[in-house]
Amino acid sequence: MSFRPLDRPVVAVKPITVPAPGRGIDLQVKVTAPLSGHDLPVIVFSHGNAWSLDGYEPLVDRWAAAGFIVVQPTHLDSRRNGIGWDDPRFATIWRVRIADLHAVLDGLGDILLQAGDLATRVDRERIAVVGHSWGAQSAGAILGARVLDADGVPGEDFSHPAVSAGALIAATGTGDTLTPFAAEHLPFMRPDYSIMTTPALVVAGGKDQSQLSTRGPEWFTDAYHLSPSPKALLTIAEGEHTLGGLAGEMAAETTDEDPARVALVADAVSAYLLDAFKLDGTGWTALGAAAPGDGAWSIAVK
Repeated sequence: MSFRPLDRPVVAVKPITVPAPGRGIDLQVKVTAPLSGHDLPVIVFSHGNAWSLDGYEPLVDRWAAAGFIVVQPTHLDSRRNGIGWDDPRFATIWRVRIADLHAVLDGLGDILLQAGDLATRVDRERIAVVGHSWGAQSAGAILGARVLDADGVPGEDFSHPAVSAGALIAATGTGDTLTPFAAEHLPFMRPDYSIMTTPALVVAGGKDQSQLSTRGPEWFTDAYHLSPSPKALLTIAEGEHTLGGLAGEMAAETTDEDPARVALVADAVSAYLLDAFKLDGTGWTALGAAAPGDGAWSIAVK
């Protein structure tokens, strides 16, 4: 299956400030959308650790060209905010990330009013949340996953009623095999997927070996295997944590630069969401039929 550049023009508006009382630092978002079209579905995207609204253009532009309005917040852990592991605020950033997504979802109408004519072109009934890495755990909470405490008791429910589908890219697995560093600095990395009922696509790399877990790349498939259906899993055999350079091909952490791999991830998410929203199932059907026989990538569905 070939992944050619998309030629549908897109436009981006930034920064737009979203009300977030008590956050300490303004919550700002970027909105990217196609120049034309109506009844456009929405993706709210949560970035990985240290990134910002200015990252992930290879993904976001492709989603916008496919007909989505994409809203990207900058979370507190963005490197531009300078909040490191030892900062006392770091321990609660996982909660602030989730609160950021709620603020965006609750304030979507006002955000789109500030982004040109998008308030009249949006389909408010079709909203998805997508995230990469730490952003995938944040997005997972919006889809219904919970965080287990030290005694294994699930925490509060952070799901949002406006969200009806999602995608988790390189999502954290269960917390029983965290490395000592992760257990000390990231104790919230203990997701419980057993009640994540919202339809979602999980994307995992077959060579994604995390330094936060003693397990192998299969750790990143837990969100699929441990959650109830309906779910789908896209596994990319040679993919590492950035899956070809999702945040940007030239980014320092891109260890497996491959624009075609990025396009595969972007197009799989678009196709899955369009199918989940019952807008167009042809792309998702075609993607499943195009899976190569050599196992370079594969799709499982339950």
